[in-house]
Amino acid sequence: MDVRPVSEGRSKAVLCLPSGKGSVVRGGNALSEQDAKPPEDGSPVNRQSFGSMDSAAGDSEFLERLEAVWERIDRDELIRFTRDLVCIPSVFCPTNPEGNEARTARYVADYLKEKGFEVRVEEVSPGRPNVWALWRGDHPGKTLLFEGHTDVVTEGRAGEWSYPPFGAELVGSRIYGRGSCDTKGNLAAAVMAVRAIKDSGVPFAGRLLLCHPVDEEGMMSGIKHFIRQGHAEGVDGAVICEPEENQLCVAQKGAMRVEVTVLGKMAHGAMPGSGVNPVTRAARFVVAVEALEREEISRHGEDPFLGYPSITPTIMLGPESGEPQINVIPASAYVALDIRTVPNQSHEEIVARLEECLADLGAEDPDFEADLEVIEERPPTETDMNDPLVQAMTAAYTHLTGESPRYNGVPGATDGTFLHAWASIPIVTTGAGDRTIPHHEDEWVDVDELLTTCRLYAATAMHFCRDES
Repeated sequence: MDVRPVSEGRSKAVLCLPSGKGSVVRGGNALSEQDAKPPEDGSPVNRQSFGSMDSAAGDSEFLERLEAVWERIDRDELIRFTRDLVCIPSVFCPTNPEGNEARTARYVADYLKEKGFEVRVEEVSPGRPNVWALWRGDHPGKTLLFEGHTDVVTEGRAGEWSYPPFGAELVGSRIYGRGSCDTKGNLAAAVMAVRAIKDSGVPFAGRLLLCHPVDEEGMMSGIKHFIRQGHAEGVDGAVICEPEENQLCVAQKGAMRVEVTVLGKMAHGAMPGSGVNPVTRAARFVVAVEALEREEISRHGEDPFLGYPSITPTIMLGPESGEPQINVIPASAYVALDIRTVPNQSHEEIVARLEECLADLGAEDPDFEADLEVIEERPPTETDMNDPLVQAMTAAYTHLTGESPRYNGVPGATDGTFLHAWASIPIVTTGAGDRTIPHHEDEWVDVDELLTTCRLYAATAMHFCRDES
């Protein structure tokens, strides 16, 4: 299975900086024993709880530097870069030679090279290259990564869109197009934020890493490759650039994708007794799954950031492959489950319970036979509210908006799942965009919100990498 246990994360890492500038030692796993939870009364976390960040906000020299960075953010350039990205289709389609992220990756890489970044392009699979770029400040310090994937989901039926899905039309304050919200607008915001820090010339202690992998909408092969190649080593924190209405998401649901094949015996529909019907047996399994979901919800309740866990049958086919026929009992049936978990659930236990369901059905019916396979596993994540990244982003948000941030969780998995689980990197997920808009027709992002996101990313980097000395 393509997931290592979270416990295998390193307990301590040393970042050796170039040119003999010294080293920075950072702590181990992001999570402490106390989970990231909001106040019991539902009120926002008060900024006063982050004392060190308040002292930074009171430092006039620091504020002058931050203002100088913000002044370097060009709203028009942010809009242009976002629209250019949206105009390049990057839907993965293995039957189409152009159906990949190559053109988008090339555009991003060329732009970053032109602006003076150290850029690497690595092919994960044919036509599917990761892009990552590094900028080094003038002093040693922590390393902060901004992650924004280059792939987008299918546009579906283009004729049902009000605007061309890859036209990137600017209508009022909205950019319309596939990927505008998820997540090319936020990718652009991260690029412009890091570029603003670089071009401002302000003293900066640390390194900023832009990571733009492929296949986030699929099996997340891009971020897995990035981690396996060792590129995440020495990273102290990661901002996952996804459409979350600029809420600070400190938790993510876990996910499992499970396939169940129920075996039968082909027969004529007029003589069902001469065969074994896998469709009715698969249906019994789906009913058992529904009961198991109710049990899991009863046991674990509602997570304050993530809501309820779920076990959802999403595909049911009979036969498993080939063409169905109305007067033929198929030889097999197929059920796919999309399982979403909260941090206090055990994936191993859920798989065991599903296997028990199959065993119970087999005990009741000697003709019941089924195979179960977990094809993908993504553990849930949570980052402690006292982690330096959460504190830095809280201070950045409050300074930028004059308000306390809203904390939330991500209902699905992101590339941050593996940065956290495989590389032990604390993550916070945030970005512009209505969180209900991704994968819809007429996807859009608001440019004013996107500008706020860009400033938030820049301020987060400044606070997180601030040299206290």
